[in-house]
Amino acid sequence: MIIGFDGKRAIENNTGLGNYSRLLVEVLSAKYPDNKYLLYAPSLKENPRLKRLLEQRNVDIVTPDTAFGRTLRSVWRSSGVTPCLRRDKVDLYHGLSGELPVNIGGFDGPTVLTIHDVIFRRFPECYKLIDRKIYDYKFGRSALEATRIIAISERTKKDIIEYYDIPEDKIDVVYQGCHPQFHGVPSAEEIERVKKKYGLDNPYIISVGTIETRKNQAMAVRGIRGLPDEIDLVLVGRRTPYAKTLDGYISTYSIESRVKFIENADFADLPALYAGAFCSSYTSRYEGFGIPVIESLSVGTPVVVATGSCLEEAAGPSAPAVDPDDVEEWLNTVKEMVNYPSVRAKIAREGMEFVKRFNDDDMASRTMAAYTRAIEEYNR
Repeated sequence: MIIGFDGKRAIENNTGLGNYSRLLVEVLSAKYPDNKYLLYAPSLKENPRLKRLLEQRNVDIVTPDTAFGRTLRSVWRSSGVTPCLRRDKVDLYHGLSGELPVNIGGFDGPTVLTIHDVIFRRFPECYKLIDRKIYDYKFGRSALEATRIIAISERTKKDIIEYYDIPEDKIDVVYQGCHPQFHGVPSAEEIERVKKKYGLDNPYIISVGTIETRKNQAMAVRGIRGLPDEIDLVLVGRRTPYAKTLDGYISTYSIESRVKFIENADFADLPALYAGAFCSSYTSRYEGFGIPVIESLSVGTPVVVATGSCLEEAAGPSAPAVDPDDVEEWLNTVKEMVNYPSVRAKIAREGMEFVKRFNDDDMASRTMAAYTRAIEEYNR
């Protein structure tokens, strides 16, 4: 079978959608080596994270082969891919980031669509109006046209049903795993090397993710002042204008020395950054899944999450979950782990066991099952 994918994110993105795209194609190509996997991308850019994927003998990247396609790349992605699918005799096409080509009806084959979240509907204030309109059009049209839909969590599945009136039996929930580098606990030497690299001398709580309003890092910034002075807070992620709000809290509370920002951290250092932390804080107001949760739990670091979206689904029943507006609850939760090491150890141990369900083999087999259903339904 020849399977085509929207490859733009795999080539260009080094965060969520890019990581998902690369990982999915990688695990499928390893588990089902007799298939051929084609990633259709508007351009080919140098990206070290593609190395593992491109080492697979059954994976190729397809880019525009005409001057028109190379010049108008967005047009090629939205409509030029479809003729290529026919030319390459693709059996099934998978849109990995919530959209299908506008002329996908001209492709004689089944289509699968992954939708990661519809946060722009839940929190419209976090998006520009034009972006919301574009996302809504793309997601709504693609969800209707797709043969089947993959949602990355039960929460996202419910949102797709609610906002786009898609039948429940058209949606498969397929949890994703995390990058192989998180599959083992870093050595003590590696943890110390990374801590030294980033100047982390004290025990610390870590929060990984773009510094933006929805991620709600203010909860940890406001809460850290209630913890012992020797515990720092480390925020790993790109700063947005929301960071100025955090700067205001930091100045007001005079905790400049206790809150550290790390932008552009090396991806390879993340496992050790997590593993060296006392705990993780991921109190986002809304997520489609929450990869930082399973990354942290996978290396043995417990996570405090927020209620209200899918984070409890990702973290499991043992992880403490707090109201995203209740700083006192966050503080008391972390204090309990500080005062009772056995509580922290239990949460970490049970969390490591829980996240074993988010593994490469399960991701590959469930995705292939969705493909099989799509093919059967298309051929009826």
